[in-house]
Amino acid sequence: MTDGTTHFTRPDVAMFLAFLNAQEGPKMEEMPPEGAREMFRVMAQMADAPRGEIAQVEDRSIPGPAGEIPVRIYDNRPGREPGPVMVFFHGGGWVIGDLDTHDGYCAEAARLLDMPVIAIDYRLAPEHPFPAAPEDCEAAARWVADNFACTGLVLSGESAGGNLTIATALTLRDKPASKPVIAMHPIYPAVTTHDDWQSYRDFGEGHLLTTGSMTYFGNHYAPDPADYRAAPLDFPAAGLPPTLLTTAGLDPLRDQGRAYAAKLVEAGVPTTYREATGSVHGYINLAQGIPSAKEDIRGALLVLKAIVAEASGAA
Repeated sequence: MTDGTTHFTRPDVAMFLAFLNAQEGPKMEEMPPEGAREMFRVMAQMADAPRGEIAQVEDRSIPGPAGEIPVRIYDNRPGREPGPVMVFFHGGGWVIGDLDTHDGYCAEAARLLDMPVIAIDYRLAPEHPFPAAPEDCEAAARWVADNFACTGLVLSGESAGGNLTIATALTLRDKPASKPVIAMHPIYPAVTTHDDWQSYRDFGEGHLLTTGSMTYFGNHYAPDPADYRAAPLDFPAAGLPPTLLTTAGLDPLRDQGRAYAAKLVEAGVPTTYREATGSVHGYINLAQGIPSAKEDIRGALLVLKAIVAEASGAA
């Protein structure tokens, strides 16, 4: 049940949701995984900003715990001296999403941060349920540290990828890679397996990410709530790197993101929190469907750039 509060919705968000909710046909959670993946690809093609100009984009594969992991490397200034590199984990409930669905965002991150961005195409459920995704993400981060000319890792991802960002940071906190994790940027992350949040009740229908789709993703992924990689909110956060955590104001995951930001602060982790007021889950790859998202993306990345610069100087 909602709490009766009227929540601000940006005009462009309202228009996008009206269009989305008027579409006929099966919902994502009513489709088999491959159909849901294709639906997500089509939405990204329609609603996200294109990649734009960038000096270098390279697709390759790296070794993983169960075979090759596809990655995509973005760099707008190839030939640079070694410095920080972002390792990015896409969203999609651990079931959908790939290198193409987040292509526009990764290119923009590489441009605005002025650093290489390496996007990771980890294994998806239900073919590969928990903990395949965090195992791939850990392996990918270690590979970047060992094989990419860099001085430190910036871990980032959105939604399920936000969860994988925090999970990977926790793993590398306890068993460090050959290069330090100097910052992390989880974007509207999933940090717990329980759903007793007011934001679930307020925004679980009609705001893109729905209660039904979250149940669908969870059933396929089958996370273990006793494992820190599934529910980092329930485990100690001390010792994590400087963090920029962002949420969306109309997102079912908003309140757990707020709770994790508070947990980081309480644990003494240097933490910056930003909320895209009046916007919805998924906005980082809806920059064409929701034009105001471009400023949310830009604003967050410029803050992250400052955090990384400070962390690099301290290191």
